[in-house]
Amino acid sequence: MSERDDILQAVYRVIQERKIASADSSYTASLFQKGIDKILKKLGEEATEVVIAGKGGKREEIVYETADLFFHALVLLGYYDIAPDEVYAELRRRFGTSGIAEKAARKP
Repeated sequence: MSERDDILQAVYRVIQERKIASADSSYTASLFQKGIDKILKKLGEEATEVVIAGKGGKREEIVYETADLFFHALVLLGYYDIAPDEVYAELRRRFGTSGIAEKAARKP
């Protein structure tokens, strides 16, 4: 497992632990308590912030906002008990395949 996988896995494990934590003591627990609509809203906000940072072109802002986006994507995965390994497997499956060919192979 690479260092990158280690940190994403470690964050995911903490996210899973926070599902049963008090919302008073954990931001992540509060997201779970508020439900999927709140999680999706935060994910959308973070995606928008990445777009704005990308447009601004400041490296440190892009990195910061992308970390927020990754975190909130992991919260979404955690909500549905989808391990990051499932996403990695899908990326591995697609690796080396043209994006055009991959999209054409999808079932309608």
